Amino acid sequence: MLPYATAAEAEAAVGRGLTWAEAAWFRYSASIPDYCLYCHNVPILLLVYTLAPLPLALLELRRHLPLPHKLQPGVRHPPAAFLRCYAATARVLLLAVGPVQLASFPAVRAVGIRTGLPLPSAGETAAQVAVYLLVEDYLGYWIHRLLHTPWAYHHIHRVHHEFTAPMGYAAPYAHWAEILILGFPAFAGPAIVPCHMTTFWLWFVLRHLEAIHIHSGFKLPFDPTKYIPLYGGVEYHDYHHFVGGHSQSNFSSVFTFCDYIYGTDRGYRYHKASLSKLKEMAGNHVEKGDENGFANGKQD
Repeated sequence: MLPYATAAEAEAAVGRGLTWAEAAWFRYSASIPDYCLYCHNVPILLLVYTLAPLPLALLELRRHLPLPHKLQPGVRHPPAAFLRCYAATARVLLLAVGPVQLASFPAVRAVGIRTGLPLPSAGETAAQVAVYLLVEDYLGYWIHRLLHTPWAYHHIHRVHHEFTAPMGYAAPYAHWAEILILGFPAFAGPAIVPCHMTTFWLWFVLRHLEAIHIHSGFKLPFDPTKYIPLYGGVEYHDYHHFVGGHSQSNFSSVFTFCDYIYGTDRGYRYHKASLSKLKEMAGNHVEKGDENGFANGKQD
């Protein structure tokens, strides 16, 4: 809750006039307790999870339409698979993630997540999100590798790998324990570099969208993420699911540098090199499904 009764008091405290974004934030949050603002995270993530994967899901459900950009075109999920995935994930988000989020507010306050004015600049927000991506990617890499050890995979991570041809709705489809474990690297960045609550919301939305993106199963030609340096992307993570439970490749969730440094991208690089040789031998007359690299066997 902001400690200002009027916008004039807020401007006096900030020492200048409020921007339109700050004025909007004042109008919205002035009378809302900080705890309630933090609790927005759960419905926001549920809304993003519901809507973001929907366009490609509807496209895949149109059985008569060809899907030239689907990485595993031989697999088309039926409506029942989409519904089962969504219902199971929504249940985990509401019954496991929700209570933990609500109970973790003291930690959020302790690390210095703020709700007041002024709002952060665009540059500050971008810098903080960049730090969060790097921190989450590094910690998430090692946690993902641990989840592929025999015990952890059998008891926890195998749920996520039920979809060997992933779809957007399968991004957070996992054992409840895995969802909670992966919350640690996501929260580590804001704990190291505290931010405003709006940046906190933005970070989790962007991270959620990125996870949905790499699980979408579609390598679209107009995808702007291909211009992000060292970004893994859809094909990179789709290969990890395609190989399955014994995969020892492509553990990174966002960037590729951890896999490169620790040598866990060798199977994927060998696979891509083999495909390039096959394309050359075939005179580049290869069907779309083979071009994308998931119809010629698994190397890992």
